[in-house]
Amino acid sequence: MELMDMLLHRRSIRKYTDESIPEEKLEKIVQAGLLSFAGKGLNPWEMIVVRDKDMLKKMAGCRNCGAMLDGADAAIVVLGDSEKSDTIVEDCSIVMTFMHLMADTLGVGSCWLQGRLRDAADGSVSTEEFVRNLLHYPEHMKLEAVLVLGMPAQQPEAHTLEALDHTKVHQETY
Repeated sequence: MELMDMLLHRRSIRKYTDESIPEEKLEKIVQAGLLSFAGKGLNPWEMIVVRDKDMLKKMAGCRNCGAMLDGADAAIVVLGDSEKSDTIVEDCSIVMTFMHLMADTLGVGSCWLQGRLRDAADGSVSTEEFVRNLLHYPEHMKLEAVLVLGMPAQQPEAHTLEALDHTKVHQETY
């Protein structure tokens, strides 16, 4: 698949079948994240792969839109090491993007669930604190996002080049 075709085809998928993601596909998704680039080559990110259905069900409370985790087959939590770099937001976002694109290429549905600066579904704590309490990562590791994964129960239509909003692009000056 050509890169432009991949970009046009990629859509967020929030509903999944009961089919398991083959282990080799999940491994390729993780490898795509590991291949991402980072500021100064520091790679200040780490990932937690979650496949346990009970844990995914618990994680669904991390956001008001986190219910998709309850029906997911897996999730990859992307964390940035705040002691290692000051570019963890950017670097973790690149990891998420690479994995998101790889999932689509492999026919695996995925959705980016933002964690940073968000609150748990019940509003009692931040999404970060909610997820940290479940997965026990250290304080210096900061939650960027969760990539929710499953075999797609739906496939929205691809984007088209004609539908792009070219008014967002400015030449030479604003």
